[in-house]
Amino acid sequence: MKVLSIQSHVAYGHVGNASAVFPMQRLGVEVWPIHTVQFSNHTGYGAWRGRVFDGPAIEDLVAGIAERGVLGQCDGVLSGYMGSPDIGTAILGAVAAVRAANPAALYCCDPVIGDTDRGIYVRPGIAELMRDRALPAADIATPNAFELNLLSGLPTGSLEETKRAVAALQAMGPRVVLVTSLVTDATPDDAIDLLAGEGGAFWRLRTPRLHLDVNGAGDAIAALFFVHYARTGSAALALGMAGASVYGLLRRTAEAGSREILTVAAQDEFVAPSETFPVEPV
Repeated sequence: MKVLSIQSHVAYGHVGNASAVFPMQRLGVEVWPIHTVQFSNHTGYGAWRGRVFDGPAIEDLVAGIAERGVLGQCDGVLSGYMGSPDIGTAILGAVAAVRAANPAALYCCDPVIGDTDRGIYVRPGIAELMRDRALPAADIATPNAFELNLLSGLPTGSLEETKRAVAALQAMGPRVVLVTSLVTDATPDDAIDLLAGEGGAFWRLRTPRLHLDVNGAGDAIAALFFVHYARTGSAALALGMAGASVYGLLRRTAEAGSREILTVAAQDEFVAPSETFPVEPV
């Protein structure tokens, strides 16, 4: 399997491509990473160095890959943090180029916009681009609960409300939706939920709540879910495997008291999770 992954990158720590690429490689995927930003560290530290690239820079790299004559071998495109609207345009151009060479290729859009704690943290215009252009082009979308609420315009306080919000998102384009960091009125205080929807069916995976403050887990689960879905064709199976792997990664990180997720040290969790959880039809 070959995946073109276009998202942010940091030199220190693990977010964006620095969180997504290695787990996919550990699963045997050949990854072609293109970075939308190159930062010293993730912005959660409050200070960082580096720069955001522009759309033409992304287009140039995609053109160079196309000149190798390999786009027809690409099984899918994964996108995350976009940085600016023109980067979003470049990513959608890359998706179109890959699909022209391989009509069976999938596009997984992780619509990175914000979260419950910080609100919207992307530049102006990105949320609208995600809603109006990226999601309609996507086969798979992996929003967190905050992003699902924002993009669908619907509440997510209950399981039924969340299912309606997922259906609204699917009506925009993606046939498969994974919701991360989900807490509804049915979620116990000591747990957190993941919800996947496909073809009118929904599945929930519930894991214990871990007390840690890290960045990059959403990037990892989007990549893992994408790979497992592409290989199995089942949202339920992909949910079970990706959810177990990321829980193992975060548990190891919490046990170590690390500020950064232990992407390398906990790498066995990607191929053989130490703990699994039931995937419940809901």
